[in-house]
Amino acid sequence: MKIKTLSAVVMMSLGLAGVVSQTARAAEGELLVWEDIKKSNGIADAVKAFEAQYKVKVKVMEMPFAQQIEKLRLDGPAGIGPDVLTLPHDQVGSAVVQGLLAELKVDKAYLDTFTKPSVDAQTYQGKLYGIPKAVETIVLVYNKDLLPKAPEKFDDLYAFSKTQRAAGKYGLLAKFDEIYYAYGLVSGMGGYVFAQNSDGSLNVKDIGLNNKGAIDAVSYIKKFYAEGIFPPGIVGDTGANAIDSLFTEKKAAAVITGPWSFQPYKDAGVNYGVAPLPLLPNGEHPHSFMGVKGYSVSSYSKQKELAQKFVEFINKAEYAKVRFEKTGEIPPVKSLIDDPLIKNDEKSRAVAVQASYSVPMPSVPEMQEVWTPANSALQLGVTGKQDVKAALDNAVKNINMQIEAHHASE
Repeated sequence: MKIKTLSAVVMMSLGLAGVVSQTARAAEGELLVWEDIKKSNGIADAVKAFEAQYKVKVKVMEMPFAQQIEKLRLDGPAGIGPDVLTLPHDQVGSAVVQGLLAELKVDKAYLDTFTKPSVDAQTYQGKLYGIPKAVETIVLVYNKDLLPKAPEKFDDLYAFSKTQRAAGKYGLLAKFDEIYYAYGLVSGMGGYVFAQNSDGSLNVKDIGLNNKGAIDAVSYIKKFYAEGIFPPGIVGDTGANAIDSLFTEKKAAAVITGPWSFQPYKDAGVNYGVAPLPLLPNGEHPHSFMGVKGYSVSSYSKQKELAQKFVEFINKAEYAKVRFEKTGEIPPVKSLIDDPLIKNDEKSRAVAVQASYSVPMPSVPEMQEVWTPANSALQLGVTGKQDVKAALDNAVKNINMQIEAHHASE
């Protein structure tokens, strides 16, 4: 133990070499910002403008955004962490519980310039901990040579898919045996992961993945499997790869996927279009899960007020637009959804529109207990190996048990 401790001290000493402490930066009026990999060019203009207006120096360092919290756990207490960092919103809850993020006090008029779901994603137990910079959600991608226009209703897509199967082809393919992809239908038809309290926080004791809406949604999804519209090979861990292969080989007319697939499909030579998800049988838009990247202020920052001014400044509409032009990240700024830059870009507009109907993926620590039971229930239910209601009831029972076992003291 002593050897390990000594080694840690030596490594920390080596790590501090050449690194300016929070106190020194504060004295010199300098902010340290951790930005995502290959994204700093998107904020370069905003940084220069901020430096000129506030007479400060901003140092931007790039690192994978999903790994920044882990690094902050070490660098924050050591006094060498950032003032501002970039986070996926589903890490916000656990980061707050660990005391790593500072609460932000932002004028309502400023927050109202962003879509509500993106702001909700940066909120934990009714308090704001980040300013949203980019959104991502799933959409309908379709082969224009096989399906010239995206259907407006899921029922139409279902009917088209049945016709395709009769001709030995595939219409829609989707990874509906996973809650990430199925949630748009589940939520749009009345199901939910955690209920929302009046202050916007989540009630982790109220799980709605087995209510009537969820049962109706999974029963609707089951038709695609029971009637042979989906091939058995897209179920399970290799399903996503199978779906991509069928689409790039032009054997499937449409898939439900995210922006990460756009470039690979383009490289495969598919003449594809992108649209928001079709309307559900109840007339609702699917409320798909949305991922949000945001800028947060470290609780260890010696310049929290200045750091907050920075994240507000660089997320103004004019700078968010520049960031989109340079990085392709879609800003959740209301005024930009109808800006010609995004409006005339079919892919970006489809994601932006679908994001406006989406719900933030829960950022509470308890969400980690949802994935495995929910996915298992979907696989059993949609493939007919278990009654849909029984499968969902069992999933909720297991989720509650795991939350009680692992999060009772939180």
